[in-house]
This record gives sequence, C-alpha cells and structure tokens, in this order.
Amino acid sequence: MLPRSGAALPPGRVPASEVDAVLAAARADRDLPWPQTTASTWARVRRDGDRTGHEALVAALTHRTSRAVLAALADPDDPALLDVVADAVLLRCEQSSWCWPAHDDTLVPDPARPVLDLGAGEVAGQLAWTDHLLGDRLDERWPGLRARLRLEVRVRVLDPFRQRRDWHWLGLDGDVHNWNPWIHGNVLTAALALTEGDERAELVALALEGIDRYVAALPADGATDEGFDYWFNGACRAIEALDLVRDWTTEPRLRATTGFPSALHLGGTWHASFADSRGRAADDLPWHALHAAARAVGDVEAQAHAAFLAAEQERAGRPRVDVRVGLGRVVRELADDGWWVERERAVAPPLPQRSLLSSLEVLVARSNSLGVAVKGGHDDEHHNHCDVGSLVVALHGVPVVVDPGRPIYTAATFGPDRYGTWTMGSAWHSVPQLGGVDQAPGRSSAARGFTLRLAEDADEVAMDLQDAYPGSGVRSWRRTVRLDRRRDEVLLSDRWSGAAAGTASAVHLVLAGEVGLAAGRAVVEALDGVGALELSWDPSSVVRAGLEVRELDDPMLTGVWGGRLTRLRLELPPAPDGALDVTCRRSTPGCGGSGTR
Repeated sequence: MLPRSGAALPPGRVPASEVDAVLAAARADRDLPWPQTTASTWARVRRDGDRTGHEALVAALTHRTSRAVLAALADPDDPALLDVVADAVLLRCEQSSWCWPAHDDTLVPDPARPVLDLGAGEVAGQLAWTDHLLGDRLDERWPGLRARLRLEVRVRVLDPFRQRRDWHWLGLDGDVHNWNPWIHGNVLTAALALTEGDERAELVALALEGIDRYVAALPADGATDEGFDYWFNGACRAIEALDLVRDWTTEPRLRATTGFPSALHLGGTWHASFADSRGRAADDLPWHALHAAARAVGDVEAQAHAAFLAAEQERAGRPRVDVRVGLGRVVRELADDGWWVERERAVAPPLPQRSLLSSLEVLVARSNSLGVAVKGGHDDEHHNHCDVGSLVVALHGVPVVVDPGRPIYTAATFGPDRYGTWTMGSAWHSVPQLGGVDQAPGRSSAARGFTLRLAEDADEVAMDLQDAYPGSGVRSWRRTVRLDRRRDEVLLSDRWSGAAAGTASAVHLVLAGEVGLAAGRAVVEALDGVGALELSWDPSSVVRAGLEVRELDDPMLTGVWGGRLTRLRLELPPAPDGALDVTCRRSTPGCGGSGTR
C-alpha cells in the first residue's frame, strides 16, 4: 500500500534549510502565471517536429504542483498554500489531454478519446499522491475537488487501462520496454489511492500482471538495452511499483538489476553510454530510488554508487529536495531516514576491475588510469543506435573516446527517419565503415562470435562485425579490444579479409576534448582537466588520417560534451586483407600535435 499519509513533513529527516527552500520556492510561484499548454504548442510536433516546447510546459506545471504539495505539507497552518494545490489540481482537470502530443495522432487533443501514455500516467500518479497526502484537508477547504480529481483520473486513465488491451506498452506481443513499468506503476498508484473494492482489485491485478510481464522479460543479469539513463524509468519503476504491494526482492532478475547502473560507472558522474543514454549522468536522476532498492537486496556497491552520485550532484548545485524526480519519489525520499544519513558520509565507491553484462554483450573493464567499455549486441535494441562493436575509452573516469548519446527528441526521433539523425547512425560512433557502407538497423545487423578472455592482468573482447554492414563487400571484420592492466593501455585491433577488389574502408573514433593530430598519433586533452590521452597507430597502415569537428548546439549534447565533438577518421588501404592497431594510453607532456582549430 501507499506510505501512510500525514499532515506535515516529518521533522528531523531533512535539514530545516531544505524545507525552507521548498516553502520559499512555492511562495515565489504564487506571483507567477501558471504554465499553460495551448493548441499551438500541441500542434508543433505535427507541424515542425518540435515536441520540447509543449513538454517543457507540462514539466513546469508538474514541478510547480509538486512544490505546492510539499509546501502544504511543510506548513499545514497556512491555508494559502493549500489553495495553490487546489488551483493546480483544477488546472489539470480542465486540460483537454494529459498525454504528450508526440504520442497522439491529432492536431487538436480529443477529450473523448483519451490516450494513456507516459504523460497521462504521470498526471494520474501525481494526483493520486496529492489526494493521498492532502485529501482530508482538501475536503475541508475545497469540498468537491477530490470527487472531480477522481472522475478525471478514472475517465482519462483507469477506464482506458481496464477497457482497452491494445496499448502497445502492455507488452502483450512480447515486446516490453520502459513504458510498461512506468505506466503500470502510475496506474497501480492511482488504483490504490483513488479506488476501492472490486474496482481496485481488478485494476491492481491487471497492473501487476503487466509489470510481471516486464520483469519476466528482463535478462538474468538485470541489464537493460535502453541504456543507463533509462534504467531509472524502466526496471527501477518496476521495483518501486511492486514495493507498494509485495516483496519484490525474491525476484532474481530484480535483485540483479540493482547493480546495472553501478556496473556502467566510469568515475565521477560519468557512465558508459550506449543507445539513447548519456555519458554524464543527468542531474535529475532519482538516486534515492536506486539506493532504496539496493539496500533492500543488500547490494552494497549499488548503495555506495547512489549515495556518491547524489552527493556529487548536490555539490554541483542540485537541490537536496528535487521535485524533478516526481512527487511520489520525493515523498518516499523525505521519509527515509537512512538515506539522509548515508548521503552525508558518501565517498567515491571503489570501481570493480570489470563489469560484464552478458545479455547486452557489454564489457566494462578498468585499470589504473583507463577504463574501457565495449559493446557487441545488435542494431534493433530499444532506443537503438547503430553501434555494434563500439567502444568508450575513459581517462581517470572521463570518456575521451565516446558514444555521443542522444540529442533532444523531435518528431523524427522514433520514426522512419531516426537514423538520419547523426547521433543515431554508425558514422558518428567509434566503429568502422566497411567499403564505404555504414551499419544498417535491424536485428540481423549483429556482432557474431562475441568472445571474452578475462584475466587479472588483461581483459579482452573479440567479435566479427561484418553482418552489421550488409552490402559492404567485406567477408569478415574481426574487432578485438584489449585492456592491458600491466601496461595501463587499451589496444583496438581490426582485422579484415575477403574485401572486394578496390574496396576501401575506414575506422572512426569519436573524441571529446581538444584534439591534436600528428603522424601516427592523436592526442586528446580530456574534459574536466584530467589530462590527455594519446591514440597511436602505424602510419603505414593507413592511407590518410583526418579530423572532422562537429560543433554542438543541442542542449542535451552540450550539457555532456561541451561545444564540440571530433571524429578521427583513419582511411585504410583498398586491399582484400589488412589490419589496423590503435593503442590508447595516458599521454605524457609534450606529445601533442597540431590542433583541431
């Protein structure tokens, strides 16, 4: 069941200064107009592809509502704070649609045809928590408001969930992804808080059936192909939902999945990023949710990882009470005494020598100064990028050879033009280009013969990439990545054979930082001032080495990489067979070449 509601925030669990900050922010909100979505903001995703403007307004309303609820809990003697909550609730009830327009197919929202998507689920969940936490006080001051709230949640979310079983995110066709636990979790919360009797029993049973479908599809190692970021809105959501009604810790897949985020940790706030995940952890991730899950199963490494990241981001300016994680999540966080104690004494967790995620064919290996993440897999994963065979090389925990991640989503992101976005295709990933051909999306575009050799002094992964390049004219492309701990270096080896006459290929390495190029080597001054990484190769093994700078203006990318990424292109001889070895090691002063600008 939902945590017990109360009349005020529990004293002593959060510093008074943080409670005061929530109150000050909520009181400052009263002088501002409420964020309002319009027909024009709704239509933009259809007219020019922009979905950010509308979703930003939805997020602003959501965050302001959460601040209002927390403020009313913090100071129950101020009726004006409760009035703001009532305004927020009624404003939600008056909206034509709760779904995000990118998930509907209309130019004008149709209240008679509610769409149950992530957005609608989130509103239902927030209203359920609001009712649960403040219901009696709302009844006293605003009689009738809770009845309206319940009506709207039933019509827009609960009835469509119960009556329609063709929602794609249900996973009835066997394809489950993060929408499943995200929406089912909000439906479960609303059912527990807002319904009774047989109706509640039916809704809870359907929601649990759906979440169980997601859990059953998780691999044994608990990994998710959607990437680091999306774990918090996938497996983490499943855990949080099940925690309301039953002991989830007996599920082996859920026990394993608590270790997924820390398995990808490179250092600081950096993580190995594949698919739509970002290299630097976003500053609005719910670290408490990870910590609570890890604590429940005794995963000490995951606990330390969560507490450390929360403390790191707080030192960088993130508010301690952060409404961006969602009202239900922040209420649970505020009520967890152990969490506040542990984050106060958090220190950087020791990084394991290696992390292996067999279901994804991902190895993360670490040495003294270097870390490397290598990915096999296939090109039909959830939030897929064409990145079979790609690698990330980090210096002192900071990625230097990188996966770009994703830009801001648009109408094209999840449509047939997805791979026209440069961050999604293989040309701007650290993979080869075979005979002028880039990787093709699809399940058949996959690594073959993925093998591992793991030892104390070195870890090595090898695979053949040819199947990811249909029509390339190359019979075999064997890629091997080796982390040598004794030498503290990463060796990338590519071997190809059976190329058609005159077929020329290239190897791309995407780099973050200032890049200098000289004969047989490139030196990259890494981000965050951690030093430089040298990449070296035999000049006779390439026809030409060149740099291409891509200036960045997308906030999702600049927030991770700054203003630019650079692609090192090593053009290879047009021979039927050949080899290229690139060694990555920490650079010593004075090894730079000519710069990229």
